[in-house]
Amino acid sequence: MKCTLMNKNVPVVDLELDDDTAAIIRVTEPLDLRYLPVGIGTGTGIPNKRDLNEWWYGRAIPASRSGIRSALEKLNVNRPEQLLMKCYGLSLSDQYWMKPADSELAWSAVNFFENKFSDDVGNILFEQPVNGQGIDMMSPCNTSDGWLKKKWKIVNGKRCLIKAGSNPYMQEPLNEVVATKLHRRLGCRNYVSYTLLWENGIPYSVCEDFINTDTELVSAVSINRSLKKSSRNSAYEHFIQACSQLGIPCMRKFLDYLLVYDFLLANTDRHFGNFGAVRNVNTLEWIGPAPVFDSGTSLWHDKLTRNINGYDPVETKPFYADAGRQMELVSDYSWIPFEQLKMLEDDIRDVFASSEYMDEERIEAIVNAVNIRIEELQDMAVERGKHFPAR
Repeated sequence: MKCTLMNKNVPVVDLELDDDTAAIIRVTEPLDLRYLPVGIGTGTGIPNKRDLNEWWYGRAIPASRSGIRSALEKLNVNRPEQLLMKCYGLSLSDQYWMKPADSELAWSAVNFFENKFSDDVGNILFEQPVNGQGIDMMSPCNTSDGWLKKKWKIVNGKRCLIKAGSNPYMQEPLNEVVATKLHRRLGCRNYVSYTLLWENGIPYSVCEDFINTDTELVSAVSINRSLKKSSRNSAYEHFIQACSQLGIPCMRKFLDYLLVYDFLLANTDRHFGNFGAVRNVNTLEWIGPAPVFDSGTSLWHDKLTRNINGYDPVETKPFYADAGRQMELVSDYSWIPFEQLKMLEDDIRDVFASSEYMDEERIEAIVNAVNIRIEELQDMAVERGKHFPAR
């Protein structure tokens, strides 16, 4: 299939896709490489095919998604990548799409920000019934990442992401609400707010899309790829350098916040795919760090209650696996409102008490573990010469 990769209304590059695998098999003509996805190599004057394929396949539902095999059977496709062209590769995270050759399609007529989309794929991913005859696959759910069940849905005119949890505690959606309360305790303004939705006794997190028709989310993965890494630089130094070269403002200060926030939540999955920056898709100017999102894999969500211990080390990402070493990257602790953090335990109890999957013993174990991490954080602030009283 011959297509043109489009960035909103701008033709970027002509290419050819394999009809079966959806892989990019040939790059035929560069058109406007300024609008290429960030991190795609152009050393020869033509976009690197391997880089393009990594980016393109990165838009597909991962094979590790819970329940994906059953969903693919119902959708009558063999692999998640085949869903990409069912919606022209459109997503609700950016404005890229594949326009079939000789097609008269316009972005204004097909994009998911301004046009309605089908609930069919989302319902199948959630093992819910599909209304009507046939399956309409025009959906941004085709281009959603992550291993937990999730779907996009239009709620009161707003594009919302609905995300499930995992057995046995179904804790991830509740963690997102706790995380929202933590942002408020910390005085943060740049975050995605989550609420809870209960359906048939199952909790789901709900958040509004923070990208609109004029912006795009650029992941830290893509930012890292924009600059060749020197063996002398750590992962942190490389990322900061890549941001500087691209002109992304305020990233070091943002990372100070993100590392502290993830430490308090004992977040084990802050990988380079779930933070990044926001860019104006029309002018290509950088707006700044993306709001904090996707914090569900935290608060010992997959630990048995008897194994929850705030003193035990927690594996961290994205810069170091050791929490202590990663926290040494924080350049400033003076902004942390420790008095506000004393009240976080009430927030945790309020949120978790609403779930039948969480008993009092588990709730108190998590509260105690978080309080230990707050104390450890205050110790770090004191040890590094910040003006907080020792306990």
